[in-house]
Amino acid sequence: MKLFYRGVFLLALASLAGESLEFITNMVLAKELGEHGLGHFMSILPTIFLIVIIASLELPISVSKYVAEREENEHYSMLKHALFLTVCCTAALLLLSLVVLPFLGVFNTYHPLVRWLVVLLIPVISFTSIARGYFMGKQQMGKIAFSNLARKIVQLILLTGVYQLFSFSQETAILVAIATLIGSEVVVFLYLFTHYVLQYNKMRKIPSQDISLKDVTVSLAAVSGPATALRLFHAVTNAFQPFLIKYALMSSGISAADATGQFGILAGVAMTVGFFPGFIAHALLVVLIPTVSEAYAKRDTHKLAALLRQAMFITFCYGVPSAFIAYYFSDPLTELFFHSSSAGEYVKLLWPAFLFTFFLVPLQAYLIGLGLIKAAFYQSVWATVLSFGIMFVLGSNSSLQMNGIIIGINAGSVLLMLLHYFSICRTIGISMFLTNSRFPSPFIK
Repeated sequence: MKLFYRGVFLLALASLAGESLEFITNMVLAKELGEHGLGHFMSILPTIFLIVIIASLELPISVSKYVAEREENEHYSMLKHALFLTVCCTAALLLLSLVVLPFLGVFNTYHPLVRWLVVLLIPVISFTSIARGYFMGKQQMGKIAFSNLARKIVQLILLTGVYQLFSFSQETAILVAIATLIGSEVVVFLYLFTHYVLQYNKMRKIPSQDISLKDVTVSLAAVSGPATALRLFHAVTNAFQPFLIKYALMSSGISAADATGQFGILAGVAMTVGFFPGFIAHALLVVLIPTVSEAYAKRDTHKLAALLRQAMFITFCYGVPSAFIAYYFSDPLTELFFHSSSAGEYVKLLWPAFLFTFFLVPLQAYLIGLGLIKAAFYQSVWATVLSFGIMFVLGSNSSLQMNGIIIGINAGSVLLMLLHYFSICRTIGISMFLTNSRFPSPFIK
């Protein structure tokens, strides 16, 4: 448990600094791009993140789970095969992107160079993912924490430096924002992969057990496959969500420009303020995946129950006060940092989404550690269908408009958190009140 708390504290501390920097970055973007430009920038981000997920193949999850569950003398053989598989997959993805990206209409309203910056991002993400997964599995959270913080620092320095030195049109300013985001990922790649190569060379000198390429492929695919499907589903729905929101708002009688501006305030301002404490949830996610995987591999039911209680306790301690602050101080927070009056009302209405998402993130990591990724996927589908249905029906209502959109966002977050929570409790054999259940777990003996 000491290692668990130390990892959470270290990642949370680095993430706090990173979130603070991202907060400032969004302030810079809001100032330089304006409401319409910010909405335009936020609209392309889900598509870029979708490509990032495809490039990563969820290797951070599958590699970290493999490393946490297996003996150390098996790591070198696994990493050797994983590197070979990554090279093959990256080459295939690069060829596919060169064929498909020129015809994707979502990039048509952006600078032509945006497409090719995204192509550059594919190998960077792919090889970073192996290194990230290895260090997560070894629970060397210091390297993960430093890389996360370095990304935010580099992005902010590049962004503010270029904007201060030059003046751009809105199209070029958005290109610069995307370029600095990708540049920060390159810095993370150089840091993590360099340390990974050093560790890899050390392992070569130590006797190890040879594992076949087929066994490694099957083991990694068993996790990466459903995990990638889950992330892809979230990425696709997140990429579709801006268009759904703007279409629903336009159906309610709002102009296209106003709908884009309102979405920019929702995604770039209200979400930034409300989800600011989410760095703790992310820290829990990174630490829980290998820790739960190791405990599940050993069938340690007591540790699994203790980890769930600790994760819920930590989330409650910061989540409830954060939601309270977001609700009662929404106007001062948004006015102080973003000078937007409408964003304050959005923050106030979104408090259920903020609170339940704080619980949702570590629960999703817990499901991955238990090998219940398919259950997480199916539950995400049901919650998203409900959320999008409510967003469209209520958002297109002229008397509700953005309020209807927010009701749909809240409903999806609450439902998905409850579905994940009950699945975990049933699997590890404890009640919904985190006490021992009368009914034993059907999965853990």
